[in-house]
Amino acid sequence: MSDVLNQLAQVLEERKQADPDSSYVASLHAKGLNKILEKVGEECTETLLAAKDAEHSGDTRDVIYETADLWFHSMVMLSRLGLGPGEVIDELARRFDLSGLEEKASRNK
Repeated sequence: MSDVLNQLAQVLEERKQADPDSSYVASLHAKGLNKILEKVGEECTETLLAAKDAEHSGDTRDVIYETADLWFHSMVMLSRLGLGPGEVIDELARRFDLSGLEEKASRNK
C-alpha cells in the first residue's frame, strides 16, 4: 500500500517543477500554500459530507472518491512543506503500542 503513496509522492515532486499551465499540481504550487490548504479544506468537507450520505444510503463510492481527493491534496501540502508520506507512516507506526488516550496525553506535554 505505501508503494502507491511513495509513487504518488515522486510524481508530485516531479510535477512541482512543471509548467503551471500544463500541470494541476504545479498550478497549485504556483498559487502558494494558502491555495493548497484551501483545497485540503474543501476536500475534507466533501469527504465528511460523503460519509454522512453513505451512512444513510449505504453507498460508499463517494466516500472512497472524496477520501482519495483528500489524501491527494494532503500529499500536495506535505510536498509543499518538504515532507512525504514516509513521515506520516512513521508517526502512525510510532503510535502502535500506545492507547489513543496515552498518545493524546503525550502531545499535551
